Amino acid sequence: MTATKQNPESEILNLKFQPKTWLGAKSPFGIALPEAKPSKTTLYAPRGVFLNDDYLVASDSGNHRVLIWKGIPETDETPADIVLGQKDFETEGARAKNTDSERGFHLPTGVKIIEGKLFLADSWHHRILVWNEMPTENFQKPDYAIGQADLNGIEKNRGNEKCSAESLYWCYGLNYIDGKFYVADTGNRRVLGWFGIPDANQPADFVIGQDDFETSLENRGLEQKSDEKSFRWVHELAGNEKHIYFADAGNHRVLGWNGELNSDRKAEVVLGQEDFIKNGEFPYIKQGASRFRFPYSIAVEDDLLAVADTANNRVLFYKGLPTSGAFRPADAVIGQPNFDENGENRWKMVERDTLCWVYGIHLHKGTLAVADSGNNRVMIWQIEKEI
Repeated sequence: MTATKQNPESEILNLKFQPKTWLGAKSPFGIALPEAKPSKTTLYAPRGVFLNDDYLVASDSGNHRVLIWKGIPETDETPADIVLGQKDFETEGARAKNTDSERGFHLPTGVKIIEGKLFLADSWHHRILVWNEMPTENFQKPDYAIGQADLNGIEKNRGNEKCSAESLYWCYGLNYIDGKFYVADTGNRRVLGWFGIPDANQPADFVIGQDDFETSLENRGLEQKSDEKSFRWVHELAGNEKHIYFADAGNHRVLGWNGELNSDRKAEVVLGQEDFIKNGEFPYIKQGASRFRFPYSIAVEDDLLAVADTANNRVLFYKGLPTSGAFRPADAVIGQPNFDENGENRWKMVERDTLCWVYGIHLHKGTLAVADSGNNRVMIWQIEKEI
């Protein structure tokens, strides 16, 4: 699949996207869902994915576990090397069948390796789990949690009625950008930020999306509207030292800021909507290159921004990071034959280049990892410049 120039105001290099490796069970005859029963080679509705030179990590959300591959798999259905959240590769169930709050997960989502540490958004335990070194054993215990008092804590907002600088509620994504650690605290409709990687029980240094640490209003209480400083469901974050972007899935948009983001301030970019006020979903029209429906994940590498347009079953790409304005059209799409189609697996069969409810993406050195949740798989795509 080739990216062609769509935005006449930006300098677009043609890009070629090639699906490379299929992780998870294959779809029988391309028309039935792949097997999801837990094993070393199966996945059930994965929602988070990360890769670097040494590891591929996937949040196997439906099986309440994380799978780790040592190295980047190059063969379809490569078995995982390590499982976290369950005692073995054949077990599933939240909180390790309700027996272990320290090691067990409940709907794990965002996952990252940062400075040699493994970070996991254990979403419905309302915490970020941290392993100070990459795990080497199955069911390995995390070293500490962010958002809870200890590894036994699993209640939203630590069991309190209001949120705080130390609590989380349905935290979905996380990232470390330009020396700051960010958590998408989705249920509290905010992003928490720390200067540096936080230790256990370290309160956040700043909040974005709310007036203070104790407030959790949807779109800051603006009722049916949104603005440059509000979120409905913020799910994922990506960026670099010059630009940062939040996937505000509930408002069907991506917000962007230029420069350092260490306080609550207005966004300068909105993608997916005509302006900062609009936040509607348009499921029954052709989506085109400018609209999203529930964008859950984003990724940035160099000057390429990728957006997982989840309910439209596609990934959109922007060549040249957006720095201002609204409703900029994407430059390329994968998962669909063009910008106007949005069907699950193109309303046909499960193939290597089709998508169904993409919940997680990650870019690394021209490689795109995709948590293709509706197809119970992770796909690795290669991105190449076309000569």
